[in-house]
Amino acid sequence: MSTKENAAIGQLLSLLESRYAIRVMWALKDGHPQTFRLLQDSVGNITPNTLNTRIKELRAAGLMDHGNNGYVVTALGADLLKRMGDLSAFASKWVANQAKSAA
Repeated sequence: MSTKENAAIGQLLSLLESRYAIRVMWALKDGHPQTFRLLQDSVGNITPNTLNTRIKELRAAGLMDHGNNGYVVTALGADLLKRMGDLSAFASKWVANQAKSAA
């Protein structure tokens, strides 16, 4: 992997590692617009201030936007979520493995 690719991955991970950033994106994965309040409820346990900060960061990164009906992912954000689609299947396998290890 080139230095340029490493830098790009580092920048993306830095953004997504911010508290609740991935959860905000994941809450919008179905493609339906969400109001601020609905997005806050979808993410769960996020303060309005933190949600507002994540929204600003994700909008600045071009991953989400605000339309007439609420917040939505952009085409770029949808591409990211599509690439993260296997996360759900992996998470299920991982939890099952953790349960086996604990037994």
